[in-house]
Amino acid sequence: MAPMRLFNKILASIALVAMCGPVSAETRLAPHEAEYEVKISVLGGRLDTRLALTDDGYIATHRIQATGMSRLLASGKIEETAYFARMPDGIRPVTFVANDTLTRDKTQASLKFNWESREATGIVNDEEFHATMDELAFDRVSIQYELMSDLLNDSPSAEYILFDIDELKTVQVRNIGRKNVTVPAGEFEAIGLQHQSAGSKRITTMWCAAELDYLPVIIEQHRKGKLRMRAVLSKYAPQST
Repeated sequence: MAPMRLFNKILASIALVAMCGPVSAETRLAPHEAEYEVKISVLGGRLDTRLALTDDGYIATHRIQATGMSRLLASGKIEETAYFARMPDGIRPVTFVANDTLTRDKTQASLKFNWESREATGIVNDEEFHATMDELAFDRVSIQYELMSDLLNDSPSAEYILFDIDELKTVQVRNIGRKNVTVPAGEFEAIGLQHQSAGSKRITTMWCAAELDYLPVIIEQHRKGKLRMRAVLSKYAPQST
C-alpha cells in the first residue's frame, strides 16, 4: 500500500482505538485535553482530544491532522465531536458529528441516537440515514471513553459494539498484562489491551495509564504482524469541572 494511502487510512482509524465502559455514580471520567504524536513510516501526524463535562453527560472532540512535511502528502483533517449522556447503567450516545477532509472518502456525517425507539437518524454525505439498533452501540468517539470508564469501575467487557458512522461492528478486547511505559508526557504504569474488529486483519494494542483514568498513552497498530502505526502521548492537561 502506498505511504499516502496507508497514512490516511490509519489516521482515520486512530479515533477508534481507545474504547471505554459504563460511568457509575462512584467513578466519573475527569475532563482533560490530550495530544499524541503519530508516526507512520516516515510520515508524521497529531491527534488532539478533549473531554468536557455537560449538565448530564460529556462532550468529546477528536481532531487528527498531518504535521510537518507530511502535510504535503496528506492535507486536511478529521474532526469528530460526540455528546453522550450519563445514565444509571452507563453512558448513552446522543449525537455524533464527523467532518473528514483528510482521507480519500471525504466523509461528512451528523447523527442522532434515540434509545427509546433504538434508532439512529441523520445525514451522511448529504443523504438521509436511518438505522435500527438491536443492542447498545457506541459511536467511534464515545466508545473510546466507554472502555476507560469500564476499567475505572473494574468491569471491562470482552466485546463492544461500534456504530462506525453507517456500519455496526463487533470489537473484541483482551487484557495482555501490565508494564511501566515512558512517553514524552512522562512515565506511567499501564495496562495493555488489544482489540480487533470481527473479520479485520488489523490488531490495535493500547497501553492505558491508571493515573490518567486509563487514557491510552501508547497506541500501536499491526496488520499481518507488521507495525503500521505508533502514537504516543505527548501532552496531558486536566481541565476544571
